[in-house]
Amino acid sequence: MGALDGRVAVITGAGRGIGREHALLFAREGASVVVNDLGGGNDGGPPADEGVAGGGGSGADTGPAHEVVAEIEALGGQAVANTDNVASWAGAEALVAQAVEHFGRLDVVVNNAGILRDAFVPSMDEAQWDAVINVHLKGHFAVLHHAAVHWKAQSKAGVQVRASVVNTASASGTFMPNPGQANYGAAKAGIAAMSLVAAAELERYGVRVNAIAPIARTRLTLATPGMGAIFAQPVAEGEFDAFDPANISPLVAWLASERCTVTGRVFAVQGGNIAQLENWRMGASIDTDKPWTIDDIEAGIAGW
Repeated sequence: MGALDGRVAVITGAGRGIGREHALLFAREGASVVVNDLGGGNDGGPPADEGVAGGGGSGADTGPAHEVVAEIEALGGQAVANTDNVASWAGAEALVAQAVEHFGRLDVVVNNAGILRDAFVPSMDEAQWDAVINVHLKGHFAVLHHAAVHWKAQSKAGVQVRASVVNTASASGTFMPNPGQANYGAAKAGIAAMSLVAAAELERYGVRVNAIAPIARTRLTLATPGMGAIFAQPVAEGEFDAFDPANISPLVAWLASERCTVTGRVFAVQGGNIAQLENWRMGASIDTDKPWTIDDIEAGIAGW
């Protein structure tokens, strides 16, 4: 028996890269999968050679989602394609509804869809900022919201819910801020924080929420300023490929399984390493028992 037997999962951005690996592993572990991918380019515009869900560009390639469905069916699994835009409130609602209508239930949401529009702060325009925030942060929340509405209604009706949400943050925005990615980093940091809040809110309905911050070779990381060359380095035959996106999916599958009880965590995962990321903590501090003066603050903080 697979770890996900009988589970129904929605996976966004599942046409290529990490999302595709999630979809294939979930199917091999017995899950029925809704493969969501709008099919845009890296920047969410007209598609290039791979698909990114929630792009909102002027063109779309519906092929990637259907190709992954065909791969899953060839493995003997069950899957259905979805090409809704997760950055759209209505698109996210339709995605959740499709899972429930087609498979009769929804147990897992893996939010993975994303785009890049890199630029340094002085040269980043409003459209570059808005597009990335919409796809990543709003796209994650929109799917999470509509899934949570469904699970809350089930719980209120007396149905025992054992659901799981896995959101996708990033090293950029958590432990490895990357110049040129103020929009992407802000969105990913927001996703990590949102996951912790959602975990606290939704536990009462039987829903666990966690997030991952993956590092792997994908279209987006190959296009990341200063990092692409590292990810593009060849791997000798027979050696462990630390940047293979398939390394990310087993953690996600475990978090999605009924036997997992973990919630409210953010995990960094890359190659053979998984680490728990800890949110903001109080570090060095200064105190006073009288009103602050600028000189007191300067003298205290300068000593850190």
